[in-house]
Amino acid sequence: MFDRLRTALRAALDAASPGDLRELARRMREAVIEAGAAVQELREGLGRTDRELAAERQRLADTERRGRLAAEIQDGETVDVAQRFAAKHRERVSMLERKLAAQRDELALAERDRAEMQADLARAERDQPQTEAERSAARAWRELRQAGGGGGERPETDLQGDLLRADLDAAARDAVAEQQLQEIKKRVNKE
Repeated sequence: MFDRLRTALRAALDAASPGDLRELARRMREAVIEAGAAVQELREGLGRTDRELAAERQRLADTERRGRLAAEIQDGETVDVAQRFAAKHRERVSMLERKLAAQRDELALAERDRAEMQADLARAERDQPQTEAERSAARAWRELRQAGGGGGERPETDLQGDLLRADLDAAARDAVAEQQLQEIKKRVNKE
């Protein structure tokens, strides 16, 4: 439902300079708000159609009941009128049922689109680099991964490397502590 808007926002996000990012995020927030308002309008329309369908079903039931009562007293003219009105009410009930199903499908689609737009906005606010250097590095890593190169992770997301560095740091701290302990023991033994 909002495919063009979402595509345009993604393209703008990729092409935006750091100064444009705040403006783009503002426009994305406005688009999400508009999508939310559209979803609310769809819900209200669905409710109206549902109420209209219930009223039309009641009118059909009333018309059929009147036709049966007229048939019991053998009032042929009233029976004919009731049958004509019942046919019109059945047709309207059928149309409203199709309309209600279409509105439910449209609402589900709009809700999914709005959720995707909200996710895009959250991702843009969270992941978009703030400086041109960061944007350039992110673009380079993206291109490197797309080209099939760079077998490893980005440095800031390399968890294996982080764990290895932490182990090395711990080992270095242990070695320094052991060395200090040995020096203290030597001093104590000399005294």
